[in-house]
This record gives sequence, C-alpha cells and structure tokens, in this order.
Amino acid sequence: MAARDPHRYVNELDATAIERIIARLETRAKDAVFTRLFDKYAEQLALPPSAQVLEVGCGTGAMTRSLAHRSDFSGKAIGVDQSRPFVEAAIRFAQDEGVSNRVDFRVGDAHNLDFPPATFDTVIAHTLISHVAEPTTVLREMARVVRPGGTVAIFDGDYASLTYAFPDHDFGHQMDVALASATFNNPRIMRDLPRLLPKAGLEVTAAWGEAVIEIGRGSYFKTFAETYAPYVTQAGMLPEAAVEDWLTTQKQSMENGTFFASCNYYTYLARRTE
Repeated sequence: MAARDPHRYVNELDATAIERIIARLETRAKDAVFTRLFDKYAEQLALPPSAQVLEVGCGTGAMTRSLAHRSDFSGKAIGVDQSRPFVEAAIRFAQDEGVSNRVDFRVGDAHNLDFPPATFDTVIAHTLISHVAEPTTVLREMARVVRPGGTVAIFDGDYASLTYAFPDHDFGHQMDVALASATFNNPRIMRDLPRLLPKAGLEVTAAWGEAVIEIGRGSYFKTFAETYAPYVTQAGMLPEAAVEDWLTTQKQSMENGTFFASCNYYTYLARRTE
C-alpha cells in the first residue's frame, strides 16, 4: 500500500483517526515550542484595524483563534478546511474560548476557494502546503483572494530535515524518511517556494527559517511520533515490530532524558503584485 498523507486524505479516515489528529493539532497549538513560530510572523503582518483574514486549511482553527486573541487584531478571521469534523471542532473550540464573534469556520477546498477575488487583507497557510494535492493551484487561489498589495503568509516544515535520534543510525534514517513520506504529500515544498511564488503573482517580502529542536525531553515531537508513526506501518513502509520498537525507544529516551529530535521550519511573507 502506498503512503497516503492522512491530512490530504482526511475525509477517508475513520472517526478514531480523526479524533487522534484533532488532539494532535490542539496539543501542537498549545506547545510553546511551536506557538512562538506563529507569534513571530503574526507580529509582522501589520494588519489594519478592520482586517479581513483567511486561513486556508485551518484544521481545528487553532491559529485562527490565536489571531483572534491577539490584542493587535480587531478584524474578522475566516478559516476554511476540507474536513467537516475539523470545522465542527473549530467552531466548538472558538465558542469555548469566547472568540466566536471574531472568527468563522467553513468547509472548503484550498484548491478552489469559494470567495471573490481580492476579498482578504491577508491569507495564511499554516502547515497546509506540505499536505495539498497541487501546491501551485493552492498558491494561485491564495493570490487570487488576497487584495492587491495584501499579504500571503506561508509557514511549514521542510520535512526532509525531520530526524529523531535512534541507536541504529541506519534504521533511524529509514524511519525519518518513512515518517516524512507517510505524513506529508510534499515534504520538500518549502524549498520550491522561491520559484513558485512569483509564478502565482506573489513577491516575497520576507523569509526566514528556524529549527525546532527538543533535547532531553519531548513534547512537540512526542505527539508527532505517537500520532503519525502508525501510518508508516499502515503503508507497509517498514515492519510493524520495528516501528513499535522505534516508538518505544523514543518514549524511553524522553523518560530518561536522552531524547533528541529536530526539524527545520520556514516562513514566507509575500505580497500580491497586481
């Protein structure tokens, strides 16, 4: 069985798998290792007081809600995702956090956004572009619905750099590659954006990269491993017993303080040129 990105094919997952991913997205959103990366680029969006913002592939709406909570944001944020259970969870979480009046969540396809041209001041894709079927189509859609001079913000990982320490280095490398292949449709897409963004009518105004690293203890990479390692087995990429041994080793290393994992993440801010 070929690897199938669970986010790309989320509408084919059973309820248990969907709940597991919802839990992962919410845990990730609360992890200080990860939230600082969103805060860094959110501060540079320079949103007008009445800003209209779209998050494409919003998942459970965690980043949209984070934006609504910011003291420097007083506009309206809309989140779109292809998964109805994700959208229903996003609506529920927004109600629980008291930001329902500033956010809206809808089911929709990133490849064919149901909005008129030039609707938004800013369009965000936060860990979306690595999962989609056709990145160039999504970029063009984001460029279409942002106003001229508006900002498109794309944040995602270079998952070919994803690595966990493992005593058997050869198998550890195989597992790193398998994890990236099983979890992400486009694990190297962030390397392509300098070439793809101009073709979509977007001019890069700022870009930077940061390594997410956990040494000794794991939180962000703990839930990543627990959530996505089973997809390596399901795809038949590595033997189940070997994957279970790898996962057990990761958990043990977190408990005894010898854990190590790392991945590079990149942010692009681009302006619609026409």
